[in-house]
Amino acid sequence: MAFFPVLLLLLSVVQRGSSQDPDEDSLAVPRGCGWGLVRPYTLLCDLDSVWGVAVESAAAGGALAAILLGLIILCRLHHVSEAEKRSGVGPILLLLLGILGLFGLSFAYLIERDEQLCLLRRALWGLLFALCFSCLLVQGVRLRRLGRERRSPGGCALTGLALGLSAVQGIIAAEWLLLTVLREGRAACQYLPLDFSLACSYVLALLLAALGAASFALCGKTRQWRCNAIWLLSACLLSLLLWVAWVGFYLYGNAWLGRSPDWDDPALAIALVAQGWLLLLFHAVPEAHSCLRSPPQPSAPDYFDTSQAPSRMRETSFDEDIPLSHRQFPENQGYGFDENTAGLRSAGNHNGNTAPRPSAPFRSNVYQPTEMTMILNGGAVSSHIVPSAPPTYTGRQLW
Repeated sequence: MAFFPVLLLLLSVVQRGSSQDPDEDSLAVPRGCGWGLVRPYTLLCDLDSVWGVAVESAAAGGALAAILLGLIILCRLHHVSEAEKRSGVGPILLLLLGILGLFGLSFAYLIERDEQLCLLRRALWGLLFALCFSCLLVQGVRLRRLGRERRSPGGCALTGLALGLSAVQGIIAAEWLLLTVLREGRAACQYLPLDFSLACSYVLALLLAALGAASFALCGKTRQWRCNAIWLLSACLLSLLLWVAWVGFYLYGNAWLGRSPDWDDPALAIALVAQGWLLLLFHAVPEAHSCLRSPPQPSAPDYFDTSQAPSRMRETSFDEDIPLSHRQFPENQGYGFDENTAGLRSAGNHNGNTAPRPSAPFRSNVYQPTEMTMILNGGAVSSHIVPSAPPTYTGRQLW
C-alpha cells in the first residue's frame, strides 16, 4: 500500500485540467504545447497536467535504458562461454522486450481514448504483463535447477516456455474482446473496472507462481546462484505489492475519492511505468551483470597461510635434499657387500678353513648417521661412535 501516496500525488493534478470549460479547452492551446500539437495529444506536452509529462519522461528513459541493455547483452554474448550463464540470456532478452512494450503502452494512456486505442489497450495490457511474469517464472525454474542439479535447461527451451505461458493470456484477451465487442456489440471503451481486473487473473497467477519458484530457488545446495534468486524474489515481491496497490486503487480508490472516470487512465499509465522500471532495476540489470561477468581466475595457493587446508601439501622425503654424493644407492651397497664377503672368504681359505662362513650383512649393521644427526652435529660425526658388529659374527682369524 505504499504506492497509494505516489498515485495520489501524481493524480491530484488531473482535477485542475478537468474543471475547465470544454469549449475553452478545444480552442485554447495548453501551456507547453507550442509545437502545433492539438487534441488528442495535448497530454504529451501540457505542463498544467504534470502527470502526463512525468509519465512520458519516465517511459522514454526506461525504454532507452532497456534498448541499451539489450544491445550490451547482444554485443558481449560471444564472451559468455559457460552453458549455465548462456541459458539465461534468452529469457533476459525476452523480458527486455516485454519491458519495452510496457513503456510503449503507457503512451497509449496519454492520448484521448477512441475505439481503436481502447482495443489496443485491452489486448496488450494483460499480454505484456504475462510476458514479463512468464520470464520471471522460467528464471525461477532455471535457478532452482541450477541450485539442485548444477545444470540448467537450454535457453531456447526456457524462451519457448515463457512464450507459451504468455500466449495463454493472449487467448484470454482475444476471447474477452470477441465476447464483449463483436458478439454483444458494446463499445471497446465501455467496460467495468472489475471486468478489466478479472481479465488479468491469469497474469496474477503467473506472478504468484514466479514468487513460489524464486522462493524454492533459495533452497538450493550451491550458493553461487543464491544472489540471483534473492534479486528475483525481490522483483516478484515488489511486483506483487504494486499489483495490489494499483488494483485496489483502480477498483475502490477512484470511487472512494470520487475520481473514477478521470483518474482511471493516469492510474493505469503510472502502473505500467512503475512495473517497467521495477523489473528493469531489480531483475534485468542484476541478471545481465551476472551473465556477462567473467568467471573468477583460480588464484595460486598461499603456502604460508596456516588457515588453508593442508590437502594440497605433498609428502616430501629428506632424500630429495641430500646431494648425490651422499646418497646411498643399492648398487654401492651391493658392491661393498660383495667386497667384504670376498675378503672374509679369502681370509678363511688362507687359514686353511674351507668351511663356508655365514654371510652376515655386515654393512647393514654399521651405524650410518641420518640427515638430522649430521645437521645437529654441524656436519661432523662424533669419533666415539664405533660401528657395531653383527650378532652372528664370531671374529676374524686373519692369521
